[in-house]
Amino acid sequence: MSEQLGSLQINKEASTGNKQTDTEMSTAPTVNKSAGMPRSMVPDPGWFDGDQTKFEDWWRGIRLFLKSNRVNGTDDRITVILAYLRGGVVGIYAQKKLDEENDTQD
Repeated sequence: MSEQLGSLQINKEASTGNKQTDTEMSTAPTVNKSAGMPRSMVPDPGWFDGDQTKFEDWWRGIRLFLKSNRVNGTDDRITVILAYLRGGVVGIYAQKKLDEENDTQD
């Protein structure tokens, strides 16, 4: 596999006539080729487990994550937020909300 990756890099350099440095390659935005859109540059906010001392940082992270990933619909935003609630009281809350949602769809 290393040989294949090296071969791809050599072929890219030959076809473009340019050789990118490691710094240039690591700072260039990545593109989701299937959608033709840049990938999110905002890191995954991680799980929220109900620890109130971590809530403000997590909430800021999840809001940036939603915006960066263009999650605009209210139902979609709720689904993503519920998916990041794990364990303890917040896990119970997320499960209850999901159960309520399933009951209303039936």
